Amino acid sequence: MVARFTLIFCALNFLLAGLARADDQLAAATVVIFNAEMRDSAALAKFYAQKRGIARDHLVGLHCPVEEEISRKQYDATIAEPLRSIFSKRHWWKRRDETDPARGFFVNSIRFVALIKGIPLKIRSEALYPGDKIGTGPTGRNEASVDSELATLASLSREITGPAANPYFQSYRPITEFTDSALLLVCRLDAPTGEAVRRMITDSIATEKTGLWGRAYIDEARNNTPGFEVGDKWLEEIHAQLHKVGIPLVYNDEVETFPDGFPMTNCALYYGWYAGNVTGPFRQPDFRFVPGAIAVHIHSFSAVTLRDPKVGWVGPFLLKGAAASLGNVYEPYLQLTPNLNIFNDRLLHGFTFAESAYMSQRAVSWMSVMVGDPLYRPYGTWLQLDSKRDDAKTASSWKMYHDFALKNSDKPAEEYRKLARQTALRSDNCPMLEDVGLMEARDGNWPDAISCFQQVRACYTKRDDILRAVLEEATGWSKQQNPQRGLAVIRSVLRLVSDAPAVELLRQMAHDLKPPEPALTPTPSPP
Repeated sequence: MVARFTLIFCALNFLLAGLARADDQLAAATVVIFNAEMRDSAALAKFYAQKRGIARDHLVGLHCPVEEEISRKQYDATIAEPLRSIFSKRHWWKRRDETDPARGFFVNSIRFVALIKGIPLKIRSEALYPGDKIGTGPTGRNEASVDSELATLASLSREITGPAANPYFQSYRPITEFTDSALLLVCRLDAPTGEAVRRMITDSIATEKTGLWGRAYIDEARNNTPGFEVGDKWLEEIHAQLHKVGIPLVYNDEVETFPDGFPMTNCALYYGWYAGNVTGPFRQPDFRFVPGAIAVHIHSFSAVTLRDPKVGWVGPFLLKGAAASLGNVYEPYLQLTPNLNIFNDRLLHGFTFAESAYMSQRAVSWMSVMVGDPLYRPYGTWLQLDSKRDDAKTASSWKMYHDFALKNSDKPAEEYRKLARQTALRSDNCPMLEDVGLMEARDGNWPDAISCFQQVRACYTKRDDILRAVLEEATGWSKQQNPQRGLAVIRSVLRLVSDAPAVELLRQMAHDLKPPEPALTPTPSPP
């Protein structure tokens, strides 16, 4: 017995040592860039480097503009050229051919770049740029995000119009093994406030220790316009991915986004599209993502600024507690935004935020920004021994569902749902039980779905979870052509709650379910 325990202990130590070495390798491959003209930028850079164990000589201060939008001339003079010089002087890369500078560089050791709040966000278009070729068509433009342009820092080409193909697109290899490209994975630690940036850093590192647990919310747009249907296709694939690994999710397949007051609790993942500015439950004063959450809403200008807390999606998401997001600074066109199905898949397979984001991005030198800790691995713990995750007592229900799904996801759908429901009821796993009900509803099995939602109402103890189950049950009764039952359920809870954000939503639903008043028949006049 002692020998067996010793063997297990040594094996665990070997695994943890391997993970520590992997973290050290990532830190050694990371450079942190801040704006030396801003004190807060330097402080945040030091804070991040300390938390991630990044060497001090991997911190680079640039004397660049403090505005978010800069000219191409400013980008070249204060960001790109100084960085190329520093990369060479510090032997972070070497030229392919010392006799021919036009052949550019290949990266020697740096693969991740963390831009710190204060570094400009975007480069405005340039009408006359020496060496550029004027483009035509939708992609014949030369504005770009600073981040996406820096991904191609090793290129010395003066042709800046249009996107460049991303060689890392759809890859399944860690970037440290991707030796046939000089691509840099550039992310930024940026938000409307420095406090939010610090929280993004600490939440990411803390979440890695136990994994990102919680519920996913998917906001479909039902946009059937030619060329736009791919957005919903990405979200459909994410739905299947999450089902296979037991992450419960709420799927909104209405044309409109999740409505104001929707009881969105324990939100760890959010994917949606296509509204211009943050809306729905995210506008509620008390809404918060779970620590380490990742939230993405597809829109052409979702990251047009990261300084205004009310504009776009990325900035507001981060102020509401998200640790990472993806966005666009100018019009990118849908096909050249991150493919969210690929992004989510790579996250679930333990890749870093930066790797997952760039694996999902078809083009660089374009409009996208990846906002978050580039080294963040929200699901890296899934690759470790189960015992490593057992300390996360608050995540027990989420973990149990994940373990169940891994063992049973290959079963036929009907058998899977039956077994999952039995398991959830036996263990009082409310999120798992709700997810089973939503699976039944998605397949149109409304009697079974309603039965699940009724059990879910009795299972949950928190107000907003109960109210969400009520909305789901009332929807089921409506689909069953029995609106009176749905109306009764809503009225029963409206008598008990008055200050919940979902109250107006419940009242609106009650109004919609209420049968129309009978038409009044005029009283006949006496003869």
